[in-house]
Amino acid sequence: MSDKVAVIVAGSWGTALCQVLADNGHQVMVWTRSKEQADEINTMHTNSKYLPGSVLHPGIVATTNMDEAMKDAKLCLVVAPSSAMRQVAKQMKPFVTESMTVIHATKGFEIETLERMSQVLLQELACSEDQIAVLSGPSHAEEVVMKRPTTVVVASTSEAAAEKAQDFFMNDAYFRVYTNRDVVGVELAGALKNIIALSAGLSDGLGYGDNAKAALVTRGLAEIARLGVEMGADVLTFAGLAGVGDLVVTSTSKHSRNWRAGYMIGQGKALSEVLESMGMVVEGIRTTKAAHELSKKYQVQMPIADVLFHVLFEGLAPKTGVELLMGRVRKNEQEDIAQTKWI
Repeated sequence: MSDKVAVIVAGSWGTALCQVLADNGHQVMVWTRSKEQADEINTMHTNSKYLPGSVLHPGIVATTNMDEAMKDAKLCLVVAPSSAMRQVAKQMKPFVTESMTVIHATKGFEIETLERMSQVLLQELACSEDQIAVLSGPSHAEEVVMKRPTTVVVASTSEAAAEKAQDFFMNDAYFRVYTNRDVVGVELAGALKNIIALSAGLSDGLGYGDNAKAALVTRGLAEIARLGVEMGADVLTFAGLAGVGDLVVTSTSKHSRNWRAGYMIGQGKALSEVLESMGMVVEGIRTTKAAHELSKKYQVQMPIADVLFHVLFEGLAPKTGVELLMGRVRKNEQEDIAQTKWI
């Protein structure tokens, strides 16, 4: 008999991962607050708000009852927005067992505490650190649900937990999974790349072209790694799927909400107008605030994140922000990279 998996919240990424798990032969039950959404998934096998035009595996069952979703589940996948993670975890706590592995696939920080999602889960679930894992990497939900080849990474302090997640998610057809022990690095890379994706979209919206975007992505990776190393991450993680892989796909694809939001801002739209038109969470907006505070806390230079913060929240004109970046003091690239401890 196949194992049961609980998936908590039925957004675009959570739904796409439901599809992977169901294709792999698991019993998938997804929890949502919305009865209308649950009814649509159960009767129409669609989730039109988040994945319009996609037909879901008929074995995916939706419920609004958290107990029903999590009862007897061997694995629980949490894909709540970062702003809702703590509240969702509080609701999950009564149903988490000692044998259950909890994986999150959320790329962001809790703004109020600057904590990573695994830290929030550990505090609220009061479970063992070895029960927690994180799934990340270059993976647009729109492509995963269409079964296009995708490769991700699962990180946990427990090799057994990471390999358990790998076994649940990996298949030979379209979804490949690597394991990693660097939870801090994988979470930081997944969250911080959204800032650079916003910046890349903004650059495209201004019409600056490929040269500018390539520079943003490259220098963005350097500042992500600088902060990551100071926070205890393994620098090699930033050269892998969770790092450069996710950074490239999110900064260059029109599937990316963060790129699209940046593009609209670059074209002159106000942040409030952008968020209203998106209709879904743009994690990079919140993450920019977190990165601004973290860079000060750890005394790490993050010029791209700093300029984006001033553009988003303090009214700095995007073109002026570009001028500030271009006019920074001269540096030696090799010395700068060496300071990030790549070598």
